[in-house]
Parts: sequence; structure tokens; C-alpha cells
Amino acid sequence: MIRGISGGQKKRVTTGEMLTGPATALFMDEISTGLDSSSTFQIVKFMRHLVHVMNETVMISLLQPPPETYNLFDDIILLSEGYIVYHGPRENILEFFESVGFRCPDRKGVADFLQEVTSKKDQQQYWYLDQEQYHYVSVPDFAERFKSFHACQQMQKELQIPFEKSKTHPAALTTKKYGLSSWESLKAVMSREQLLMKRNSFIYIFKVTVLIILAFVSMTVFLRTKMPHGQIADGTKFFGALTFGLITIMFNGFAELQLTIKKLPVFYKHRDFLFFPAWTFGVANILLKVPISLVESVVWVVLTYYVMGFAPAAGRFFRQFIAFFATHQMAMALFRFLGAVLKTMVVANTFGMFVLLIIFIFGGFVIRRNDIKPWWIWGYWASPMMYSQNAISINEFLASRWAIPNNDTTIDAPTVGKAILKSKGLFTEEWGFWLSIGALIGFIILFNSLYLWALTYLSPSSGSNALVSEGEDDVNEIALKERSRDARSEDEISQVVYGDLGTNGATNTLVQSRVTLPFQPLSLCFNHVNYYVDMPAEMKEQGFTESRLQLLSDISGAFRPGVLTALVGVSGAGKTTLMDVLAGRKTSGAIEGDITLSGYPKKQETFARISGYCEQTDIHSPNVTVFESITYSAWLRLSSDIDDGTKKMFVEEVMALVELDVLCDALVGLPGVSGLSTEQRKRLTIAVELVANPSIIFMDEPTSGLDARAAAIVMRTVRNTVNTGRTVVCTIHQPSIDIFESFDELLLLKRGGQVIYAGELGRHSHKLVEYFEAIPGVQKITEGYNPATWALEVSSPLSEARLNMNFAEIYANSVLYRKNQELIKELSVPSPDYQDLSFPTKYSQNFYNQCAANFWKQYRSYWKNPPYNAMRYLMTFLFGLVFGTVFWQKGKNIDSQQDLYNLLGATYAATFFLGASNSITVQPVVSIERAVFYREKAAGMYSPLSYAFAQTCVEVIYTILQGILYTVIIYATIGYDWKADKFLYFLFFMTACFNYFGLFGMMLVACTPSALLANILITFALPLWNLFAGFLIVRPAIPIWWRWYYWANPVSWTIYGVVASQFGENQGELSVPGGKPVVVKQFLKDNLGIQHDLLGYVVLVHFAYIIAFFFVFGYSIKFFNFQKR
Repeated sequence: MIRGISGGQKKRVTTGEMLTGPATALFMDEISTGLDSSSTFQIVKFMRHLVHVMNETVMISLLQPPPETYNLFDDIILLSEGYIVYHGPRENILEFFESVGFRCPDRKGVADFLQEVTSKKDQQQYWYLDQEQYHYVSVPDFAERFKSFHACQQMQKELQIPFEKSKTHPAALTTKKYGLSSWESLKAVMSREQLLMKRNSFIYIFKVTVLIILAFVSMTVFLRTKMPHGQIADGTKFFGALTFGLITIMFNGFAELQLTIKKLPVFYKHRDFLFFPAWTFGVANILLKVPISLVESVVWVVLTYYVMGFAPAAGRFFRQFIAFFATHQMAMALFRFLGAVLKTMVVANTFGMFVLLIIFIFGGFVIRRNDIKPWWIWGYWASPMMYSQNAISINEFLASRWAIPNNDTTIDAPTVGKAILKSKGLFTEEWGFWLSIGALIGFIILFNSLYLWALTYLSPSSGSNALVSEGEDDVNEIALKERSRDARSEDEISQVVYGDLGTNGATNTLVQSRVTLPFQPLSLCFNHVNYYVDMPAEMKEQGFTESRLQLLSDISGAFRPGVLTALVGVSGAGKTTLMDVLAGRKTSGAIEGDITLSGYPKKQETFARISGYCEQTDIHSPNVTVFESITYSAWLRLSSDIDDGTKKMFVEEVMALVELDVLCDALVGLPGVSGLSTEQRKRLTIAVELVANPSIIFMDEPTSGLDARAAAIVMRTVRNTVNTGRTVVCTIHQPSIDIFESFDELLLLKRGGQVIYAGELGRHSHKLVEYFEAIPGVQKITEGYNPATWALEVSSPLSEARLNMNFAEIYANSVLYRKNQELIKELSVPSPDYQDLSFPTKYSQNFYNQCAANFWKQYRSYWKNPPYNAMRYLMTFLFGLVFGTVFWQKGKNIDSQQDLYNLLGATYAATFFLGASNSITVQPVVSIERAVFYREKAAGMYSPLSYAFAQTCVEVIYTILQGILYTVIIYATIGYDWKADKFLYFLFFMTACFNYFGLFGMMLVACTPSALLANILITFALPLWNLFAGFLIVRPAIPIWWRWYYWANPVSWTIYGVVASQFGENQGELSVPGGKPVVVKQFLKDNLGIQHDLLGYVVLVHFAYIIAFFFVFGYSIKFFNFQKR
């Protein structure tokens, strides 16, 4: 969603991070991913010096090392299928394979040869013994033959000699576990966390702003002029005001859950590499949040205390502040601990809401202590909120103004204040305040200690790769299946996929596809393209005065059908930026220049239909399979006049082309967490775009993260795509000689987004070489050297400084530049054979088919997402079980006002907290899918409304099942009246409630740029819904200026509907403290404003909220784009 430095720059940051410190043994995994070959060479060269000068031990795994980088290594370990095929000096490895019968050809990188020679499909081309017939040598055979090779035998002899400890000086060993003392580590971690908080200050400012708004609302609801005191009945409003403050403070701490989880991946890396003791990270986060907690508590108490009319004594004011501050600290400690234990957003949100519910239900407000069943009384004493409730209630009701003699004979208490406390089952003496504060401090210490324990001892969530949904979860089985595809490969596919890449882009063999789909060849021209973004604030602070930063400078070129173009440059040169500009994927900044499509001005709406963009980030829905991902793309992007059978054949062929057919049932998963490996995800990205049958394809680093063999597979697929007459452009970082020379043309950029070469490569890249060698001072290329690496080296900033020249200026004044301008001019004139691109409809499929395809994918995605749905149903069952057993059979006997209030509390809590859980837990799911939606929307796959409709429908289906499960449990255990109309009303209101809560959570994600901000917004909305639900303060008691919000609050309608349908016609009598018995129906009308006659309107309002939230979600998805590109 938000782009920072480039992928290659991030990789270099990681390398630099690991190099700092006293480590003398370094294990470096794929450090070249995303880096250009020149940068990789410089880094490995530095590592070589480090090894030889500092006597360090370094082991590096590389995916596509160019020859010059490969030659820097002393020893080579060749690993294949779990076997060590070779381990020894680099100089002897080719000798070993020649002894077996295989030789590396000229102009073939040794590293590429080594990765292909063990593959059954690639091995035969390297057989050189003419006198012997080729026979396949398996990996175990290689490993066995290596044992008799002299390099292996020499290594075995060395291993048999014990290491002489006298050769190592004791002072050279690191004897401390960490580089700094505990105190210095704590200071360092605190400094970094403080910096992160400063750069993320918007979140904390937003939280305080939300708190101020909630304080304003609450103090105008419980305004002191409307808050009389002196009677027991008056205590209800004060009690509601205090409880609302507690709930707000608790919800305010909920954001700590997400903040903690987001920090865990980096923390685990630092902890496991012994950057610092785990406790220093935890203590730093605890201490740095104390001032924030202090500010938020002060804001709440200062704004609300006197305006609401609490006891006007300075001591009482400060004691309330202490209580709220201790509660806030407890809440933050609790959610920090849950985040550190649960680690994933969906599970943490669901379980966090469950814990919040348990704490609240036993907090002393929903049900008083005297009414709790004996089997749950331990929950009352274990609830932190109970102690918070006691502290703030004792502080208020033991004030002198409440020390009026109690005249109510039903409550044995000397004063009105103590009578109120006793009626709620709370402590009635002053010592109860300090006991409660002590208990809260105990909980703070307990939760923070558990947080530190979790950080110290728990391991990060471990993901698994290539999860296959139909019994193919054995990696070895998949590997065997891959190696046993001979029949199909030979007959249909192998030559297309594995045909040798000839020089200058010609394939030696190309078998015709089984499915031929029509397309229109198109050329893309761009002339004098510039791209600007707003100057970053950090650069302004460093003295830059310009208002805009230029990322692309006067770039011109042409991409033509049947021509494969490479876009090359050092990391950060602007390759991806140029591709985003040309593909129309930029969401910010200013673009200047002309872009034409076969001579006509490019229109993004139609261009998206005929183009494909393989993004570097490989964004896919995580909970669908490979086959489903590709089928979904074909369903929506291929023309509607292509029949389903042809589409299916085409999908299968594309899957085979990129070697994904054996993983067709594998779940895609999340990058770096679960599902497909990096290389498999890359191939899936390519397949998803190829299956759209585009005329123009942009590929952003299609070989990054792939080994040489996988990269060759991808590039052969690309080459075959070009040979069909399509226009293909690839950015590429570390091409081998084979891969680089499979391109027809090259567009070479330098830092600053300037072109320094645009033209043909020629056979063995001779045209590129001739161009640069003609520049005075440029060193000649050596025999066998990679032309891509050489071009980057001779045009580097260091080389420019040494030669005192600007390669961009040289190109702009060259004959080649003028020739390219003539070509651009020629292609910018529309040909008589082409018409301006247009389609009868905006999308390939009609709205019905879009909805069907999106529903199909979302339904399968939900079905394969047990962390979300299974956890949701488990929590629903537990919620129901807890409520049912706490309020066991309370609905059967309603004899007193307290009995009715207990049931009202049960209805309120049952409605609000599980609904709030739905609202919060759906957000991470929608947020992940939204990133996929942005890619698919940019590709012109479907209308955003069809996506919104499908996602909403699937969510509603699962929510209806949730409502049925919850209703059956609650209705039976609480003991509501078993009448058909009452049961159906209850079922409807619960189901509708869960639906509008879920849709509200989805709507907030669609309206905000991040899941974290949506989560904070929901902690603003939910307390408001809670306040005006009709329980904390009943409707007749709400001030007239806020009563409108009661009717605007969906939760109040649900509580109204449940209470009215269950008790609205009850003719039984209630005993009322200090008054005469009253009929239940009349009591509801007079005291709560609830009437059974309005149930029809209540049902309609529920439908209205569901529809309203759906439309806001849909239109927000359509019109808001928070992707930063």
C-alpha cells in the first residue's frame, strides 16, 4: 500500500544491518534479490575482502550469480533435492562434472550451468562424451560419485584432524551475549522506539483527538445541570457516566493490539540475532507509553469531571484521575500481552474482543455481584474492570454530598451513597478504593510481566510453503510429481517451456499452442516523459528548496510488437517508476510528455483491457488456490465470446507453461508467511497476466527471487509470448548472459531517471558493446564477461566522475538518439490498418458475470480461511456459553425491576460485544483483499461495485450462520419464552445486528488508508454506539439535543427490537424499590420508551442500516484509492 525505498535498497539495508557488530560467522541468504548485478558484485567483493583480511567465515546463497560474482568465491556448495552434489574449491567443480560427462558450454555462466545440470529436463544438452550414449544421471548418483572425487576426499582428511585451539587467541572470542550492557541496550532501544513513535505521531494524535470528541459527547449527555444527586435513583445516571468513561478508556487501549503485532516481525529478527535482550524492547515500549497514557487520562478527566458534575473536591478529582490512569495502563498492558502471544491480526482481534467481553460482563455493571451464579463468582473477582468500577464508584458515592440518610428500607445502608454502592454489589468503605487501585497495579505488573515473558520465550509464527488442499502437502511428493511429468512434457509442453533460448532472442524450437486466442498487436511510444513528486519533508529539512522532486527526466522510447525489451538500471534508477507511468498505475505525482498507442493518445480505460502488468510485489488473494487464481483472472479478463471450455484449456496451458500445474491445488498464502514460495508466487503473477491474453505486457523484475533455472523458465515463457507478436517489456536486475541476450532491445537508465542507451542489443550484445566502447575512456569488455554487468559498471556514477562525463548527455547528442526520435515520430502517426482502440463495454464481462466471478472467488477464499471463520464460530459459541451460563434462566422469572435490568443488561451485552467483535475481526481480512482489489481494479477486471457486492454477500452468508448458532445457545440458556414469533424476532435482530456490525467494519476499511486507522476509528464509533444504546442511559433520560443520536444508533434499534419482542406484551407485575408494583409492559413504555407496536418499523430500520453500510462500502471502494504509487 505504501512504497518506501526500492526492494534492492531494502536488501542492502538488511545486509548492512547484519554486518555491523562482532559476528565472525555470517550466513547470508539470497542477498542479491532485487539488486542489479553491479551492486551484487561490489557487495560480494567487499565480503571477500572481509573474509581474507579479517579471517571471517561467510556462507552466501545466491540465486542468479553472474560469472564475475561467482568467480569471487573460494568454495562452492551445490545443493539439489537435499543432497550435497559438490562441496569444495571453485576451481575443481567443472572438473568434477566433466568426470561425470557434462561440460559447461562457452558463453554460459558456470552458476547457471550448475543449477541446470542436475535437472532431468536440462541435463542432456550438456553431455559431451560423443563416444558414449547419454544417460540420465540422478542427483543421488552425483552425490555418490562426489564421494570418490579428490576434493571430497581431501575435505574428509581435513575433517579428521582436530582443530588446534592454540591457533585462536582467547581475546578474539566474543564472551558477552550482547554487544552493549543492559542499560545501554535499553537506552538504544528506547531511542529507536521514540523515533518510530515520532514518525508515527499521527496515530497518537488521532487517538487523543478521538478521546476529546468522545469526552465532549459524554459531558454534554451527562451534563451537570441534568444530573441531580441526593436520591438512590439519581445514582443510576452517575453510574452510567462513570461506566462509559471506563469503557472508553478500555477501548482506547485496544489499539495497542495492532501496534504490538506490527512491530513483532522486526523485533523477532533483532531478538534472534542478539541485537538486544528481549526485555529491553518490552520495557522501552511500556515506559514510552506511560506519558501517552498520562496525557489521555488527563484529557478525559479534566474535560469531563466538573462538566458532568462529579463530587466537587480536589482530592476526589485526583483520585478519579488515578483510577482512570491505572485502568488505561492495565488495558494497554493487557492488549500488548495478547498481541505478543497471538501474533496474527485476525486471531488477536477476535480473542481480544472475547477477553474484553469477559472483563466487562463481570465488571459489576451489566450484572451485579449478588446476581452472579456461584460457578461464575470467580470471574467477578478476576475481572480488572470490577476493581476499576469499584474505585471510581467509591470515589464518587462516598463523597460528602451523598452522605444523606437512606430512607429506603429495602437496602440496609446508612447513607444514600452507600445504598447505591450496596445495590450494585460494590465495596462500601473508603479502603475499597485503595484496594482496587492496588489490584489494578497488580494486574498492570502481571500483564506487563507476561508481555515480557512472551517476547523473551515465544517464537515467531512459522509459515509453511505450498500448502496443498487435497492431500498433496508432502513436499517430497510434489518434487517427485514434478520429476515424473515426462509424458505430458514431451508431447505438449516441454519444447515451448524448455526450448533453448537462442542468441538475440530466437528460440530454437516452438511448438504451436493448443489454444489460439485472437489479439491485436500494438506499439507503445513515449516521448519526453517527465515525472515529479512532492519534495519529501526529510529532503526539505536537508536544504532542498525545490517544491518537486523529479524522478524521471526526459525519457523517450518505443516498445513494438514481437520485440522483447529489457529495462535495466542500477537500484533506484527509476525502472519501476517508468513502468508505472507507462502502464497508468501511478496514483500520485505529475506526469508530463506524450504517450501513444499505435499512433493514438493512450486512454487508460481501454489500455487496461489490452495490457498486463506483472508487479514486483506479487499481490494475490492468500486463501485461494493457484488454479482458482488463474481461472478467476481468465473468467473476468478474456472476452465474453470465448466459451468456457476454451477458457479452461487456455488456463491449463498457461499453468503448464509456467510449471504451476503440479501446484494447482496449493493455497497461495501470504508472502513470507505461508503458501507459495517467492519463486512460485512470481510464476503465478506471470500466469495471472498471461491468461488475460494481453497485447502489451509489463513485467517488473520477473526473475527477482528466482534461481537461474526458474529464471530461465520464466524468460522462455516470456520469449514465447513475444514470438506470438505481443509487446513485452521487462525490468531486470541480474540477468545472466543467456537471459540478457534473449532480449531484443535495451532501455538503460541511470540514477535520476535518465536514459543512457536505447536500442538493439545485437548478437552477443555487440551493438550495446560497440556504442559504449566508442565513447573515449570507457574500458573494453573482456571475453566472456556479462554485457549487462559491464554496461552498468562503465556507466556507474563512479565511472562518470572518473571520466568527467555525463552518459545521459552523450546519448542525447548521439546518432542513436536521433534514430530513436525518427522511429518514435514514425510510430506516433496512426497506421491506416489500425483504428483507435475502443470496446463496446467498459469491462470484458457484464455486471452479472462480474458478480458471479467475484462471489465464486470470495466464497472459496472464506471457506479456506479457518483462522477467521473457525475462530469466529468458536468465539460465538464461547460468547453464547458465557452469556447463557452467567444469565442462566433469568428470562423465566421477572419479578423485580432488577430482574428486568439484568435481562436488559444481558440483551445489551449480547448484542453489542459480539457485534463489535465482528466489526473488528473483519477488518484485517478486508484490508488484505483490498490490496489485491487495487491491482485488479487497475487491470480493468471488473466494476468495484461487483467486488463490493460479492464480498458483502459472502460475509452475510457466514454471518447468518453465526446468528443462528448464537440465537440457539442464548435463547435456550437465558430462558426466553419459546414462542415462534418471539424466537424468530430474536433470530432476526441478532443476525441483522451481526451483519450491520460486520458491514460497518468493512466500510471503515474502505474509507481509511490503513487497517490501523480503521481500527482506531472503530474504537471511536463503538463507544458512541455503546453510550446511546439505551442501557448506560435510557432514552427518556438522554438530553433532548442528543436524543436524535439514539434514533441514529443501530444498536439502540436492536436492543429496542429484542426487548419489545420479548417483553413488550408482558402483563406481569414488577416490584419497584420505593414504589408500587407496575406492569412490565407499562414500565417499559414509561421508563425505557419501548413499545411492542413499533416492531415493524424496527425491522425496516435494520434493513436500512445494512443497505446503507453496504452502499457506503461499495462507493468508498470505487472512489477512494489509498495506494501510494
